Amino acid sequence: MLALDVQTTVGALGLDVRVEVGAGECLAVAGPSGAGKTTLLRIAAGLTGADHGRVECGGEVWLDTATGTSLAPERRRVGYLFQDHALFGNLSLWRNVAFGMDGVARGQRRERAVALLDRFGMAARADSRPGALSGGERQRVALARALARRPRALLLDEPLSALDSRTRAGATRELGALMGEAEAPALLVTHDFEEAALLADRVAVIDEGRVIQTGTPAQLAGVPASAFVADFTGAVVLHGVARRGDGGLTQVELEGGGRVASTDTAEGRVAVSVHPWEIGLEPAGSAGSGSARNRLAATVAAVTPLGNRTRVALLAPQ
Repeated sequence: MLALDVQTTVGALGLDVRVEVGAGECLAVAGPSGAGKTTLLRIAAGLTGADHGRVECGGEVWLDTATGTSLAPERRRVGYLFQDHALFGNLSLWRNVAFGMDGVARGQRRERAVALLDRFGMAARADSRPGALSGGERQRVALARALARRPRALLLDEPLSALDSRTRAGATRELGALMGEAEAPALLVTHDFEEAALLADRVAVIDEGRVIQTGTPAQLAGVPASAFVADFTGAVVLHGVARRGDGGLTQVELEGGGRVASTDTAEGRVAVSVHPWEIGLEPAGSAGSGSARNRLAATVAAVTPLGNRTRVALLAPQ
């Protein structure tokens, strides 16, 4: 298990975070830029100190400000994927991956490095230099290097951010499989909820240095603890005033007009979250196939194909 309970100040940001990641589990710390995500990773790796707190992995204390303990980064044996990749430009790809391999005989390092590169579709370019690669290719090499040390913990900073949609799907599968094989706790940070949902078992939503809610992707999307969490998961957030209605339902009068009903119990000012997949479109005047509740009139303003999805913009008269 990797456990962090740290408090520190970086500029105007006050970071105060407590998270635990089990062996073989991936926890994504997800939130907007400037929320403290990368600082948390750097504290775990030993690249940045903390004002107060403790970091422990597998029963070994890496940091304890109360006792003055601070294990050097090289002794923590983490696999760290940096956001800027941090590859060595003067080394071939396989030597980048093999750099720092512990417990692997020198003669076997190339074989293991090339095998890892092959998992990310880069084995054919094992003797190339990083300067000849695209951003997405460099990121795949950096992922292979992070896994090469058989790390005690994986620290991943925006692992899929530089990949195009076609490459991302394959890299997601491979990274998920490799993380499972490593059986190490994996702490991932991202600003993208979809990326977090694809890779992580649980997601901790962070804002301004504080964790707001932790849960599975389905829990966060289905029962968000705040309007911020709902918006971050991709929901449309509508504000209004709730009051108890007939039949045990809560009626919400939306700002700007319109009314929706909910089985949730609430009164006063509320935020209503609606995900795109919860909305059905039917021609005006039709009887409709679902409940008569929560039916709103709207005009289709635009239709935008997005590969395997279609975005429909609706203009409501309220």
